Amino acid sequence: MTVVRRWLDRTLRALCVVLFAVLVLLVVWQVFTRLVLDAPSAWSEEAARYTFVWVSLIGISIAIGEKADVVMDFVVEKLPVPWQRVVDVLAYLTVLAFASYVMIFGGIEQSRRAWEQTNPLLPLTQGQLSLALPISGALIIFYLVLHIAHALSRDFAGREGFHEDPKAATA
Repeated sequence: MTVVRRWLDRTLRALCVVLFAVLVLLVVWQVFTRLVLDAPSAWSEEAARYTFVWVSLIGISIAIGEKADVVMDFVVEKLPVPWQRVVDVLAYLTVLAFASYVMIFGGIEQSRRAWEQTNPLLPLTQGQLSLALPISGALIIFYLVLHIAHALSRDFAGREGFHEDPKAATA
């Protein structure tokens, strides 16, 4: 499983870098056509919007995979390790329920309803463009299942926490 995870991590990071580079190029082109040519490019604005959505949702998947998502664990760190395990699993299950219902079920339903709806500016349908939601939902669920498995394993040692160095903060 670690081989699959490492491959997925590298692939998603590379995809994010490529999508972000495309986003920068699209925005630069949009600004150039608007300010220099005085003829704004409509398709580049639409493409930049969808590229931003894709890079954001894939980036969220990466952050959850790396446990770099926003958490307020200063209270959890003070609990005994068995209770930290319970709290972690409950938190993961809550996010998993959200990702399953809203991102996967809702995203598939949205894509299905808009699959035939053409986009006037891009060569893709609205349904194809909205596949970012169920795809990122599936990625998030994959990472959450791995986190739950780790929390339930014997290797779970609790949260170490981040402790800021006061001297470094004032330097």
